[in-house]
Amino acid sequence: MKVAEIMERHPTCCTEDDNLVDVARMMKEHDCGAIPVVEDQATLIPVGIITDRDIVVRALAADLDPMGTKVEECMTRSLVTVQAEENVEECVRLMEQHQLRRILVVDERGAVAGIVVQAQIAMNVNPTMAGEMIEDISQPPKMS
Repeated sequence: MKVAEIMERHPTCCTEDDNLVDVARMMKEHDCGAIPVVEDQATLIPVGIITDRDIVVRALAADLDPMGTKVEECMTRSLVTVQAEENVEECVRLMEQHQLRRILVVDERGAVAGIVVQAQIAMNVNPTMAGEMIEDISQPPKMS
């Protein structure tokens, strides 16, 4: 099975200059907990991702004003991506290796084409693989 068969296509994206209130509204409107952050809306080249947890932990818990705080101040910049034609098994391997609950899917230009979240994996792969993935992702990070 290919990633393209299970990914959420064309997720809503934001830029580093968007404020946290607008991004939270995007999450509510699209019923999601993560928004890819792109260079600009024309190219859709990803530069990070912002999650509902990023907003709460990095902004609200730090007493930052969500209306005056830009995405760039709270987003996660380290990205692991996968291509749509990759096998789902490779996607699962990357999610386990990097302990990711979601992974961005990019096209041949490197632009955001989709996103895969844990639930899509759980619903589309054998139960053993899904269980192992969730267990691996949920482990405390390994210390180097």
